[in-house]
Amino acid sequence: MAPGVIAPDNSAHVSLRLDVVPTPPARVATGVPVLDHLVVLLAARGSFDLALEIAPGNLGAEVAAAGRALGEALAPVLRQPGARGFAASTLPAGEALALVAAEVSDTPSVHSNVDLSSVRVGGLGRDLVASFLGQLAEGAGITLHVRLLEGEDDQHVLDAIFKALGAALGAAAAVRSRKE
Repeated sequence: MAPGVIAPDNSAHVSLRLDVVPTPPARVATGVPVLDHLVVLLAARGSFDLALEIAPGNLGAEVAAAGRALGEALAPVLRQPGARGFAASTLPAGEALALVAAEVSDTPSVHSNVDLSSVRVGGLGRDLVASFLGQLAEGAGITLHVRLLEGEDDQHVLDAIFKALGAALGAAAAVRSRKE
């Protein structure tokens, strides 16, 4: 028998339907390639169909504008009737592991144990990542908690944070089931 193949149990009737509907890849052009990559990761893990384009300009202004625009687009989705409005996700990227929790809030803020001010990744200063997250939280009206549980490689740390952020935002925007 091939690996991954389960022999049918003749005593049980099994019926299965699996429908995986992929989200189209996000189209992101902020003028900052590493930020484009991070936002694409966020959109993929959140199952968001996203198109984001920022006119070229000052690097800091571009990053802040991208965070604010994404936050403002998410705000009504997170507050739609029946939306959960909160969620947390823990995801890896290489050796890094990040936890992000998000909740709709009247006092938007970002709380993090990650120093986002010192190292530059792909030309993007980590302080600009902090700016992006702050603007996202303000625009969306959410409180974000970002925890790095493990990780040394700067790119993996950022990838893990944005993947977990996307998954948390996607779950927070999801409409609650009646059983919840």
